[in-house]
Amino acid sequence: MQKYSFLDDYSEGCHPTILEALASTNLQQQTAYGDDEYSEQGRSAIRKHLGSPDVAIHFVSGGTLANIIIIASALRPHEAVIAASIGHIVLRETGAVEASGHKIITLPSADGKLTPADIETAVANNAHYPHMAKPRMVYISNATEAGTVYTKAEVVALSATCKANNLLLLLDGARLGVALSSPLSDLKLRDVVEHTDIFWIGGTKAGTLLGEAIVIPNKILATEFSFHIKQRGGLLAKGRLLGIQFKALFDGELFFTLTQYANTTAQRLSEAFIAAGHTLDAPTESNLIFPVIPNTVIEILQRDFEFYTWRKIDDQSSVIRIATSWATDETQIDRFIKTLNSASG
Repeated sequence: MQKYSFLDDYSEGCHPTILEALASTNLQQQTAYGDDEYSEQGRSAIRKHLGSPDVAIHFVSGGTLANIIIIASALRPHEAVIAASIGHIVLRETGAVEASGHKIITLPSADGKLTPADIETAVANNAHYPHMAKPRMVYISNATEAGTVYTKAEVVALSATCKANNLLLLLDGARLGVALSSPLSDLKLRDVVEHTDIFWIGGTKAGTLLGEAIVIPNKILATEFSFHIKQRGGLLAKGRLLGIQFKALFDGELFFTLTQYANTTAQRLSEAFIAAGHTLDAPTESNLIFPVIPNTVIEILQRDFEFYTWRKIDDQSSVIRIATSWATDETQIDRFIKTLNSASG
């Protein structure tokens, strides 16, 4: 029997509604490079949820590309971006930001979140101008690499601190759907528009085949942004493929229905680990679970399931990462819990 994967939240293709939308429009001719009617319909559908009819929206294929384009376009050569030490741009993008010529100022953060005090510290510690790269942008992700989520009050406070220090606020939304759908979150899409300069909405991890929607509330950053997309190789000739998918996600509530399901299934597994006598390395606030379990239990689970061994604790135990998705099979969750309970003895 093939192992069932909890490695990530994009192992499946796409939601049937999206596949149907792609198939039904397949032979209809459209203008290239995102100037098609489907992309405009996708942008309009997103804007309704944002409550902002005029905000600039651009589609790109993936998250690393979104971060590269945003940061490289917004910063001058001597300017730097502030990020948590476990941030995605720091650890999981192969130095893409540094390759574009910009320093990342990292701050220690066990839960992946930044605070106003963190930002003030980074600004103060990097102010020997012109001998140090100048902080100009703050990068946060929601949900974070630890699966934690920001509340509205936290984002508002970060935004205020950024404005006070002449910093831009970028929110990486690869898992924005599960963050907003978390029971611990009171943040809404409309709040993100109001309190960030630029952010993106992840589709890849929320039921699309591929694609992210870059939203630019800051009108200065929005100016001629398409040039930066083209220059970085992100302007798809068949941009319609991205627009159609986001139209399907945001015409109704599909985006939130799918991400809520991912959170619900994660909570089931999280509770199962605790019930089996294990602890969590981070609270389960979205669709990522980080249990601390004996290596012997890991070996048993890995016979039937795939997941990441995230970090070694000692010779006897490790942190693993389990990711659920919009399509996680509940019968496989039942099987996983049964195996876990048996292995935990």
